Amino acid sequence: MTIALADPSLLRTQCLVDGRWIGDPIIDVTDPASGDTLASVPDMNAEATRQAIVAAEAALPAWRRMTAGERARILRRWFDLLLAHQDDLAVILTREQGKPLAEAKGEIAYAASFVEWFAEEGKRVYGEVIPSHRADSRILVIRQPVGVVAAITPWNFPAAMITRKVAPALAAGCTMILKPATQTPLTALALGVLAERAGVPAGVLNIVTGSSRTIGAELTGSRTVRKLSFTGSTEVGKTLMAQCAPTMKKLSMELGGNAPFLVFEDADLDAAVEGAMASKYRNSGQTCVCVNRIFVQRGVYEAFQARLKLAVDALKVGPGTGQGVNQGPLIDEKAADKVEEHVADALARGGRLLAGGARHPLGRSFFQPTIIADCTPDMTLAQEETFGPLAALFAFDREEEAIALANATDVGLAGYFYTRDLARAWRVAEALEVGMVGINTGLISTEVAPFGGIKESGMGREGSRHGIEDYTEIKYLCVAGI
Repeated sequence: MTIALADPSLLRTQCLVDGRWIGDPIIDVTDPASGDTLASVPDMNAEATRQAIVAAEAALPAWRRMTAGERARILRRWFDLLLAHQDDLAVILTREQGKPLAEAKGEIAYAASFVEWFAEEGKRVYGEVIPSHRADSRILVIRQPVGVVAAITPWNFPAAMITRKVAPALAAGCTMILKPATQTPLTALALGVLAERAGVPAGVLNIVTGSSRTIGAELTGSRTVRKLSFTGSTEVGKTLMAQCAPTMKKLSMELGGNAPFLVFEDADLDAAVEGAMASKYRNSGQTCVCVNRIFVQRGVYEAFQARLKLAVDALKVGPGTGQGVNQGPLIDEKAADKVEEHVADALARGGRLLAGGARHPLGRSFFQPTIIADCTPDMTLAQEETFGPLAALFAFDREEEAIALANATDVGLAGYFYTRDLARAWRVAEALEVGMVGINTGLISTEVAPFGGIKESGMGREGSRHGIEDYTEIKYLCVAGI
């Protein structure tokens, strides 16, 4: 199986280490829509990972000595190349990940936005001058690059989750080892091709594919690697955190969510349905900020259900490359199994099926867009992130009740609510135990805002000025004898 591209050289099947493409293709990359093998990539062992770490360490002194403006020009060229090759990159992404082609093109633009943003933010990593406690001294604070950093990225956004980590790291003067998800390495390798063309020096960006356990152990155990950035499940995040403890690495963790979506009686219901559709069914429900629980005030509960069902019934399921398709396959059969289990549990506990509820005839990785009403907190779908096209509806009576239900979880990544009441908007926004709140919107991700969660949804922020600060260390200078 081949992928038809305008620029076939973007389809790489080797890893990038110290400016060389190495490794024998062993691990098959499959199309989740058909199950066909698209290509194979290397299974890099511990020794190869150590080579990447050594390369990043060797490249660090020269890269960090460059001015922020010099690094920015290289990143800007990378940004331009990403947009110039947007169509090819989107095809690669859709074929290995499954999302509709229109969404994939949008992701490439979103991925590029981080490169453009951090190219400029690198010029604004400011320090401080603090009034001294002594007349003969001065106090200054500077920010310096952390050093060699590592990133482990997920399969659901195989382009954007990479640039959101790589761009600030490189802009800050760090060098990086990137380990992309095993299911979606081709997008990462294509980004590496374009980074090389943009002028990123050998060793500054290294990309290794293979066993998460093997590569992760080397990255977390290395004293050379001073920071790890990870996007994925809370369970794996805790494991990586423990593995990083002996070397006291700096950490950025964007982990699991269980996003609540609150609809109050005074809300614009059409806008609320539009927001719910955008947040729930984008990428077939496989996003970290995806709505997982929809709480609707009882006075508009039936009306919201009816409007949501009309919107869901209009969705077109199919391979991501299909004309007019807006619901692709899940990443694999295991992901569809989880949705199936959540549906069965909810129906057994009294849930009412409004739409879907079963696998789609197109194949084992496809699942019908589903709505279940009359859900309760004891259901599995209320306690776990489904990560699939399942909308769970809960009824509530009072504002305080809705907030308590929304916060009844160990994680806190994103939350959403719809209301026309300004006072309520402030109260609810401050009361929700999440790192990000969408008020009258279901789409909150942007390169200019800090992305991240609280509780067991992780630590650190990506995007905005805070995103580059996470790749720097603060150094205090005390100058005396003045």
